Amino acid sequence: MSELTSALLTGAIALAVVLHVAWLARASRNRARAALAADGAGIRAVIPDAVDVSDGTAGVITWAGSWNGRRAQVRTIVDTLATRKLPTRWLSVSITEPVAVPGTFDMMMRPGSPTTFSNFDHLDHTLHKGAGFPAEAVLRTDRKGVAFPLDVIAAHTEIFAEGRAKELLITPKGVRIVWLLAEAERARYGVFRQAAFGNARLEPALIERLLTAASSLRDAINQREQQAA
Repeated sequence: MSELTSALLTGAIALAVVLHVAWLARASRNRARAALAADGAGIRAVIPDAVDVSDGTAGVITWAGSWNGRRAQVRTIVDTLATRKLPTRWLSVSITEPVAVPGTFDMMMRPGSPTTFSNFDHLDHTLHKGAGFPAEAVLRTDRKGVAFPLDVIAAHTEIFAEGRAKELLITPKGVRIVWLLAEAERARYGVFRQAAFGNARLEPALIERLLTAASSLRDAINQREQQAA
């Protein structure tokens, strides 16, 4: 093979590689756009006026709107912390309306490593876990000595029995539930280090269920406070 032929073959191979990489990148962008559109459609099936209010944080998409006359927020978070075996995609659903609590109450299931979606590790005070709370839950707050209506909260934690609900956060500004949507595909992440989550989508029924749980808990806390006043 002549040097010219060899050079032309090498150039053709290099061009093919470049074109293939560009095709893969374009296909990845197209899949991401399609997935985002599907997620938006799933959210708007429950929150018709939901709008994308994302702030540009990598891996975090946020929608906000109103549900049953209450302000609501739906967020997806891709957690790629190195301490995790596989990247994880979380669904965070919140009712962002006032709650009659004296500080931050945070219940985390099986806390073992830092997360990108929570400040649980930065809360200094652990609360005594009374009857009715999940066995694997740990309760923390930002204020020592404050009293929360633990019996009311415990009565609204049945959704955590399934093993996919990760966090319950209650603050004076609202109630949030964080749910495990999916873990990354092991083979693809192991070879390409890409966090692909297959067909994991935001199902309207799940969003509705989490909003209902958060809203019911908020109502129960506020009702207890009104009765005590």
